Formats: sequence, C-alpha cells, structure tokens
Amino acid sequence: QVQLVESGGGLVQAGGSLRLSCGASGRTFSAFAMGWFRQAPGKEREFVASITRIGSVTSYAESVKERFTVSTDETKNTVYLQINGLKPEDTAVYYCVTTDRLPGQWVYWGQGTQVTVSS
Repeated sequence: QVQLVESGGGLVQAGGSLRLSCGASGRTFSAFAMGWFRQAPGKEREFVASITRIGSVTSYAESVKERFTVSTDETKNTVYLQINGLKPEDTAVYYCVTTDRLPGQWVYWGQGTQVTVSS
C-alpha cells in the first residue's frame, strides 16, 4: 500500500504563488508517474499535471500549463506543484496521485490540500 501526504495549501491573494508538496511512502514505492488533480466547489475533479518518475516527462492541463510547474525531488518519492500567478478560479482541493508500476490509471490518492485564492 502507498500513502500520499500533501502539504503547502493555504489562503493566498490573487497573483501570489504556492508550492504544494506530496510525499509518497509505502513498503515498495515503484509508481510509473505522480501527479495532481484538483476539485473546485461544485465542479468535477480535473487533471492538473503529472510527471513520470523515469525521464521526468511532464504533462499539463491546457488551462494551467503557463503557470504551473510539476517536479520531483532526487529520490522521486516527492512530487511538487509550483503555482504562480494564482487566480480565484484556482481555488480547489488539490489531490496528489500516483499510478502503480504501469501507466494508465491513477491508483493512489492523497487526502487533498485546500488552496483558496482571494480576489
């Protein structure tokens, strides 16, 4: 079993920045990729960004690619999401996710961290 713990959320003013972190732990952590989803109030959960643990290949939702940066640390067990130029519409619960050893399905989810952007 894999455990994911997010941190770094909070209340920020529009135009500000945040860096979300997510640490993965478990008996054997061998995910193919890690990433982030978000869910705004009254909306469906949506993909935000991902990064493969080998090769660090990144992928972004079109709506965030100019302002968000996903990365990992040297151990590949922590994934970050740098968010710049925050907008009120970025307000959401942000969830860390990982695949299993193979790509295709986000298997493990964190508990989420709240990001609130005031205008």
